Amino acid sequence: MHAIILHLWLKLPMSLAWADSGFHNSLLAVAAACIAQMLAYYRPVKGKYVFVALLTFTVSVIWLAGVYWSLRSIFGSLTDYFLWLNDTLPVRFALGWLIITGTGFISFFLYEMEEHRQALARKEAAEKMAKEAELYKLRQQLQPHFLFNSLNSINALVTLRPEEARQMIQKLSDFLRGTLKKEDQLWIPLKEELQYLQLYLDIEKVRFRHRLSTEVAQSEEAAMLQIPPMLLQPVVENAIKFGLYDTTEAITIVIKAWEERGVLMVSVSNPFDPSLQQQSWQGTGFGLSSISRRLYLLFARQDLLETHIDGHIFTTLIKVPQLHDKDNTDR
Repeated sequence: MHAIILHLWLKLPMSLAWADSGFHNSLLAVAAACIAQMLAYYRPVKGKYVFVALLTFTVSVIWLAGVYWSLRSIFGSLTDYFLWLNDTLPVRFALGWLIITGTGFISFFLYEMEEHRQALARKEAAEKMAKEAELYKLRQQLQPHFLFNSLNSINALVTLRPEEARQMIQKLSDFLRGTLKKEDQLWIPLKEELQYLQLYLDIEKVRFRHRLSTEVAQSEEAAMLQIPPMLLQPVVENAIKFGLYDTTEAITIVIKAWEERGVLMVSVSNPFDPSLQQQSWQGTGFGLSSISRRLYLLFARQDLLETHIDGHIFTTLIKVPQLHDKDNTDR
């Protein structure tokens, strides 16, 4: 287009028009590429816009000098062309400066956006690692407490009821083996979580024998919904603690699961004596607070754990939204 305009408008010979436009635009492309490369490797923190403006202006001057020197060296003997070249320098500089400056600022903003995106990606990765580390720590903190209780119970059963002690050791082994497998999983089906919870309940039933019984009810829709592993154990552990420890009577712990508008609802209910445990229920204890923290880390919501008392029945309700990334089922 440059060559055609020079040929038709200024009546330059076609060979001269092509030579003029070739040198002019080739050097302009080199100047624009240099600006883009410079800004890729260096962008000051302070005064960056002034820096880009001065850099593009300087490169524009160098570019124009290169164009003028090249064309004068080759076609300087053509007097009319040389005079015309001098007259067009301001126009050439203005157009070249606009293109170089536009390239410079566009490159600058693109590099800044990419750097900002990478910074956000690094920040999100660091936050994810920190969140996963905290989730792992919360899960790990639950295990020693349960393990010590189980070992103490096994120690008490070894002499009095050795057969039950052996059963409890076997169930504890299965339980811990399942725990190790689930450390690498972020989500599991509710059905699998309840099967795993049943191992824990079997161990506790060996400890408390006829005093502890459970009822588990889950809807077909809820069975395959996803839940973080080992989320229910602390709730059931609290239910056993506050339902059995201060009484000699038998209790029944009721676990229900259902789906409600895309949210998995799990409730755990147990009887308790308010007169004996009035002070105990004022706090949630480590188990429930750890669940609340895990749910907050996963969903950034504080309303996913509820507790309420109805007469002599204490109920814990856990809500698990089904909004997690299915691709992250296995970390």
